[in-house]
Amino acid sequence: MRHGDKQNNLGRTASHRDAMLGNMACSLIKHKRISTTVAKAKALRKFVEPLITKAKEDTTHSRRTVFSYLSDKDAVTVLFREVAQKIGDRPGGYTRILKTGTRLGDSAEMCIIELVDFNEAMLSAKAEVKTKTTRRSRKAAPKATDEAAAATEKKPALKTAKKKVEEAAKVEEESPEAIIETEEGEVKE
Repeated sequence: MRHGDKQNNLGRTASHRDAMLGNMACSLIKHKRISTTVAKAKALRKFVEPLITKAKEDTTHSRRTVFSYLSDKDAVTVLFREVAQKIGDRPGGYTRILKTGTRLGDSAEMCIIELVDFNEAMLSAKAEVKTKTTRRSRKAAPKATDEAAAATEKKPALKTAKKKVEEAAKVEEESPEAIIETEEGEVKE
């Protein structure tokens, strides 16, 4: 019975499973994305994410620890130089699993597992989505319209005041009698 056994053995012995996960992790680090089954991808995620966290601290001890799991100098170098610098500020969740359907031969669920910060297509799509702005609440709109309306109201008010002064000057020229302005700005003789 497998009560409480949370590890997916993937139908392999421990040594075979460790070797397979190490090779898959090297491929993931080198190529930034690989295609595999969902079960293997979930097992790989548990295997590779602690290694990426370890790579954030670039010391001899952490390099040797990661090398004991990967056994590939090139993968370790890429992990510590490229991957660790790009994911340095991320607190976790370095991989993404995208399901792609089933395999024709045995109907196994297939997926793509990739490093999150290296998918340029998704990053550019997020940048495009962020640049698009839409107003969804009515509270933000009146502030902008109030300022715009106030600016447009001031300009006509100045123009009408100038017109009133010019009209008053014309009236003075025509008749030198006393001119009285009411509160509304109307000129009366």
